[in-house]
Order: sequence, then structure tokens, then C-alpha cells
Amino acid sequence: MGNTTKNNKENLIRQIIHLKQVMRRWKAMSLKHKHARDPSDSDSDSESDSDHQIPLGFLAVYVGEVRMRFLIPTRFLKLPIFTYLLKIAEEEYEFKISGGIVLPCEVDFFKQVLRFLEEDEKSYGGLELHEFWKLIREVGFVSSSCKENDHSRQNFMPLLHKTRV
Repeated sequence: MGNTTKNNKENLIRQIIHLKQVMRRWKAMSLKHKHARDPSDSDSDSESDSDHQIPLGFLAVYVGEVRMRFLIPTRFLKLPIFTYLLKIAEEEYEFKISGGIVLPCEVDFFKQVLRFLEEDEKSYGGLELHEFWKLIREVGFVSSSCKENDHSRQNFMPLLHKTRV
């Protein structure tokens, strides 16, 4: 039992180190992008800066192919679903996307994950990707058209091309 606890702690430390590395790379890329901005955009800066203010303790992430912007609490980054999505994002995009962290996930799926976490983070915070997928399917948040057409179910699936759910 002591060995299992030791392995869990080592795994948690590895995840934290990996997350810190991801955040450093993201910060470096976003700073490069900010300094490379065209000075002729100065008249729109005040408007766009106020639209993109991020409250303390939150992080902006962009989800799916449409790059929908979400503000998430930074504490979510330690949850299994987010560490997994960040790992997949690193593999898929290799941090070559400028302007923020992009998570490879369908927007509807991500909204439901956030809804569960905001409702009861204690209960749902430990769930992994496949567990969220199963939970969302079981609870029936898939629209009726998705239930009727099996092929349209893909509209609700995570965008994880290299993984199985």
C-alpha cells in the first residue's frame, strides 16, 4: 500500500512538472506574439484589451476547430481531463499555434465537461476523458438529432484523432 502511495505521488509530481513546462512554453509563445503585433493596430488595442481581460485565477483556452474562447479556473489544469487534453494539444499542435492554448475537443463536449465541473467539482474533478464521455452519453445531453443519427454522434465527440474513447 505504501508503494502505491509513493507511485501516486511520483505520478502527481511528474504531471505538475509537465504542466509547468506547458505553461512556460505557452507564456513564451504568447509574449512573442504580443511583441510582434503591428503598431498600426493601436486604435483597436483598447477595445480588444478590454474584451480579453482575464480575471485573476483564470486562463483563456480555445476549444475545437472553431477556436471558441473559454475562461477556466487555473485550478482545473490539475484535473485529469485537462492534463490529458493539454498533453494531446502538445502532441497535436506542438505549440505552433499563436495566441493561446488550443484544446483538441468539440465545443459541445467541452461545455458539458465545464458544466459538470462547475456544478460539483469535488465529484467530477477526478474523472478522465472516457469517464466524462460515458457520463455525458448516459445523462443524455446529446441532442435528439445526435441520438437518432449514429453518424452525427461525431459532432459531440472529443476531437482526439489519435486516441480511442
